[in-house]
Amino acid sequence: MTQPLIDPDTAWAAFAARDRAYDGRLVIAVKTTGIYCKPSCAARHPRRENVEFHADATSARAAGFRACLRCLPDDIGRDRIAVARAVALLESAEEMIGLEALAADVGYAPHHFHRLFKRATGVTPAAYARGLKARAAAAALTAEISVTAAIYEAGYSAPSRFYADAAPRLGMTPSAWQRGGAGVTIRWTLADTSLGPMLVAATDKGLCRISFDEDEHALALRFPKAEIVRGGAALADLAADVVASVESPQRDLDLPLDVRGTAFQEAVWQALRRIPIGETLSYAELAAAAGAPGAVRAAGTACGANPVAVAVPCHRVQRADGAIGGYAYGADRKAVLLKREGVE
Repeated sequence: MTQPLIDPDTAWAAFAARDRAYDGRLVIAVKTTGIYCKPSCAARHPRRENVEFHADATSARAAGFRACLRCLPDDIGRDRIAVARAVALLESAEEMIGLEALAADVGYAPHHFHRLFKRATGVTPAAYARGLKARAAAAALTAEISVTAAIYEAGYSAPSRFYADAAPRLGMTPSAWQRGGAGVTIRWTLADTSLGPMLVAATDKGLCRISFDEDEHALALRFPKAEIVRGGAALADLAADVVASVESPQRDLDLPLDVRGTAFQEAVWQALRRIPIGETLSYAELAAAAGAPGAVRAAGTACGANPVAVAVPCHRVQRADGAIGGYAYGADRKAVLLKREGVE
C-alpha cells in the first residue's frame, strides 16, 4: 500500500538537508533530468520549481521517472528487508552473531550493513544484541535461584562478561535485580505544581520516576522490593528543577536519569530529549529521528512507556494532522505544557 505523502515544505527541507531519516518515506523526482532520488542523495540540488515529490519509487516510475544511479533509491525496500531479517536472526540466535556473519547472511558488505542497521534501528548490530542479552538476563535473574545460572542462561560466556555489559544497563547489581530491587534505595517526594501534585523519585544515579496522579504506593508497586524513602536534600534540588521545567520552561535542564527500556525505547527517549523547547514532532517524525521511520506506532508506544514526564518531553509529540494527540497524564496537561513552551 502506498504511504501518504509528506507535506511539500517538510519534504523539501529534508531534501535540502540530505536527511537520511526521510529515506524510504518519499522520493524526489527532478523534472529537468527525468530521474528520482532519495532525500539523502549527494548529487547537486536542482531548483525547487523543477522538483516534484512522490510517496515512493513506484509512484515516481509510474510518472515516467527513472532511478538515480548515484543514490540507488530502489534499494531502500531491499535495505529494510535486510534489516528486518537481521533483527530476526539476532533475536532467534542462541549465541552472539558477528557482524561479518550477519552481513553475509543478508547479502551486504559488513561496513555498509553496520551503517545501514544503525540508521534503521538507532543502534549497531552489536548493541542490539547486547540489549537482547541484557533483557534475557533480567528475565532469567527474576526466575532463577542462582545468579550464576541466570547469567549463563541469558547467553553470557562468563559472569565477568555480564558484569561488564549487562549490569550498567540494568542499573543495579544482578542479585538486587533477582530480589526485585532489594538493596536499592529510591527517594521520593510529592512536589506541588500548577498542574497538580507531581511524584518525583530518584536512585543514587538519577531520576527514575516523574509522574502526575501517582504517590508513594504507586511507586512501591513499580519497584516492589526497593527501599522507598521519603525526601532528602539531593532530591529536593532535583525536584525543584523538575518543577521549574513545568512552571517556566525557558531551557531544557540536563537532569540525571536512571531509566531503562528496550533499545528502541531508549532511542525514542533520546530523540525526545533532542526536541527543542517550543518545537514539536509528529509521531512519524519521531520514529524517523529514532532511526526507524517505519515504526510510527511503536514510537507512540515508547512515548506512553516514558517513565520520567517532562525530563523526557513526550508531550512535544503531536499527531501529523496537528491534533494534540494522547498523553499519559491527560490532554489538558499536555496542552498547558506546550503552551508554556510557546507552542500554539
